[in-house]
Amino acid sequence: MADITPKKVHTDKAFPVAAPYSQAIIAGPTIYVSGQIPGTPDGSLVSGTIGDKTAQCCKNIIAILEEAGSSIERVVKVNVFLDDMAHFKEMNETYGEYFKHKPARSCVAVKALPLGVPVEIECIALVGKGSAL
Repeated sequence: MADITPKKVHTDKAFPVAAPYSQAIIAGPTIYVSGQIPGTPDGSLVSGTIGDKTAQCCKNIIAILEEAGSSIERVVKVNVFLDDMAHFKEMNETYGEYFKHKPARSCVAVKALPLGVPVEIECIALVGKGSAL
């Protein structure tokens, strides 16, 4: 029987966690990536457009997945949180540049996000390399 003991994932190549949670957890063949906000590895928030901020969320996800031994192509489910659905079109355009394989996705508007950011993205991926789909 395969070891399914949860394993924490941490990389210095993504925005640092500032609360009691892990950047990701590997459980069995699955990686659960915590919500990523548009912050750089040095802890700075990204300024610019919603597209710029979405791109940074995706870059953080890529760094975490690589640390976990996976890749963005192995993502099977994504949840996007926006502080205003007026950001949907621009977020979606940038999102599509990163998630070309079109995993399952939900996108919802919320009242507020941590540190006042306008976008947060979390995902579930499969362990390993190559395409999930």
